[in-house]
Amino acid sequence: MPAITAIFVALAAMTVFYATVFVNALRRWTPTPKPTAEHLATGFITNFFDTLGIGSFAPSTAIFKFRNMIPDELIPGTLNTGHTLPVILQAFIYMSAIEVDVLTLVLLMASSVAGAWIGAGLVAGLPKRTVQLCMGGTLLVAVVAMLARQLDLFPAGGDALALTGWRMATGMAGIFTISAISTLGIGFYAPCMTLVSLLGMNPAAAFPIMMGSGAFLMPVASARFLLAKSYWAPVAAGLTIGGLAAVPLAAFVVKSLPLTTLRWLVILVVLYAAVLMLKSPQNKPAH
Repeated sequence: MPAITAIFVALAAMTVFYATVFVNALRRWTPTPKPTAEHLATGFITNFFDTLGIGSFAPSTAIFKFRNMIPDELIPGTLNTGHTLPVILQAFIYMSAIEVDVLTLVLLMASSVAGAWIGAGLVAGLPKRTVQLCMGGTLLVAVVAMLARQLDLFPAGGDALALTGWRMATGMAGIFTISAISTLGIGFYAPCMTLVSLLGMNPAAAFPIMMGSGAFLMPVASARFLLAKSYWAPVAAGLTIGGLAAVPLAAFVVKSLPLTTLRWLVILVVLYAAVLMLKSPQNKPAH
């Protein structure tokens, strides 16, 4: 079986696993979660722009804070559980060609899954104020990453399509750490791109690593949040339904937009959300 086929088969199995766990968790929620139009719109908008390269975690967090949509301590779990299936759909659409050494890809994806499992377990049990401080900090990191992208400050990378020796060990440790931290809501793609570029890999190789790792790590992290009931079900359902509708539209119909101005707006919004997160010790869901 070709490597890409084996990866798609494994991802399909992961999708079935997560969809089953997610639906069963929603069924056990009392009362039955009914996403509002606002929840669906949030999922649609954030995943639409995620498919076009802006990201979904930081904008979603900003919307949650501005609308006082869910308790702060449930934001990481809601982000992960709600955005998982749209991210997997993106992976199926875009991972049509793997321009990277298969062993490198598999080991880095395995490291990402391990990091997500441990990170989600830790985050799900954190008290509210700790989550607020951590998410405020991660939002600031997200702002820095978005600024670096806007100003073309990402490392240029090299020509390698594989990692060996100390570079492989560094890559696995780095992906493990990034995956664990990403469960807080910082997002995975920008830190992953930076890491593989610093290790001398061709930036094109970052794409299958980012997409593959993200698609495999999110179901694992999300399953832990679901088991711990550390998420807000109506919003998670809205992110999923809205996101699944948005991804094909962005990928096959729109394909690209002049996003420079929009990215500056997102940076300002996320920065403001980070300040709100760090300053507000209490909140109650309004929707």
